[in-house]
Amino acid sequence: MSDLKHLPLESLHEEAGARFGAFAGWRMPLTYPAGVMKEHLHTRQEAGLFDISHMQLFAMEGKDAAAFLSRACPLDAAALQPGTSKYTILLNENAGIIDDLIVTRLGPDRFMVVANAGNAAKDEAHFRAIAGDFDVAIEALDRVLLALQGPEAESVLVGAGLDLTDLTFMTAAEPRENWFAARSGYTGEDGFEIALPPEEARNFAEKLLADDRVMWIGLAARDSLRLEAGLCLHGQDLDEDTDPVSAAILWAIPKKLREAGDFVGADALRRIIAEGPRHVRVGLKPEGRQPIRAGAKLLNEKGEIVGQVTSGGFGPSAGYPIAMGYVAPAYRESGTMLEAQVRENRLPVAIYALPFTPHRYRKG
Repeated sequence: MSDLKHLPLESLHEEAGARFGAFAGWRMPLTYPAGVMKEHLHTRQEAGLFDISHMQLFAMEGKDAAAFLSRACPLDAAALQPGTSKYTILLNENAGIIDDLIVTRLGPDRFMVVANAGNAAKDEAHFRAIAGDFDVAIEALDRVLLALQGPEAESVLVGAGLDLTDLTFMTAAEPRENWFAARSGYTGEDGFEIALPPEEARNFAEKLLADDRVMWIGLAARDSLRLEAGLCLHGQDLDEDTDPVSAAILWAIPKKLREAGDFVGADALRRIIAEGPRHVRVGLKPEGRQPIRAGAKLLNEKGEIVGQVTSGGFGPSAGYPIAMGYVAPAYRESGTMLEAQVRENRLPVAIYALPFTPHRYRKG
């Protein structure tokens, strides 16, 4: 793994006994000695600390910043209130999903964009190609990004000297110089994502970990948490061959923009909306205890392939195997029975309304 990028806090994870693996070009902690099941349940019950510094923050500033973002994404950036975050997507001309993003307005002409690690270079090139027509400066920031997730997250932060109690879900602030904090996350729980300069990060992380309610959580439990919450992972559930209609994330695009927006991929998206998708993302609940994994084909009663699993595993909080995938529209209704091809076996699986565990965001 010598050619992988390294987290600024890598030594802290090594001291905690992390088991590492490669993810999106980075050497990442996959699990800690407690194990995936305990890490997952601890996040749901108390507070889990995730190092997500592999993700990339972009600061965007200039008099055309809002107009630029509204061209790059199906987003009405000018309508965002300062301190408000919005989930959006970066589309190609065919309305394929280059990446999914969180955009936050910090001021009249200032925005913060959080991008996925594996797509950061592609996103930046895409942004810069569009930015040539606008008065906007794009800066890729060097930050440590920590996520504190779970019902005790707010109280833990207050105890560590960072009071973010005024924030509600999908709002953000700059609590200190060069710090950025948002009440958001990838687990379905209440929680925060905090970006801070690398030289301040170890001390802050150790302050959080000094609280008995906090435990390091690795990528494996992050994956099971987000799958229970019905949240997509780009590169598995979303990619450049998948459009927002098929992915069931059309809700992220305001209706007026779907109809008349001038963002990249707008014409293709309108065509897909008019014609209807070829397949749609659904939740999947296997019968029995055997999980089904990404790549498994989904078959109808005639044995015809009608879909494929994109994410799958066991849901520790749900208490049963869970999955997501894509099926032909005729099979999208909750309760529809299909079979998953797992090696030589066919396992019964039901279409299931997402999420598998209820979201517990702090909405106000």
